[in-house]
Amino acid sequence: MKHCLAATACLLLLFASGCSTSHRVEVAPVEVKPIHITIDVNVRVDRALDDFFSDVDEAPAAPEATNAQ
Repeated sequence: MKHCLAATACLLLLFASGCSTSHRVEVAPVEVKPIHITIDVNVRVDRALDDFFSDVDEAPAAPEATNAQ
């Protein structure tokens, strides 16, 4: 009976140690790339186009009609 109780206790310890789990998670570093470069280029192109077409924007929309008599 004494050996049966000792064997049962050993089995319970063995089963209890089998229930403990351990996980190792490795996280790769995240690389963040700047996106403001694209925005800066678009703003520069937009400003250059505004400067180039500024004379068109300042011109009147339709020529005034003259009364020829």
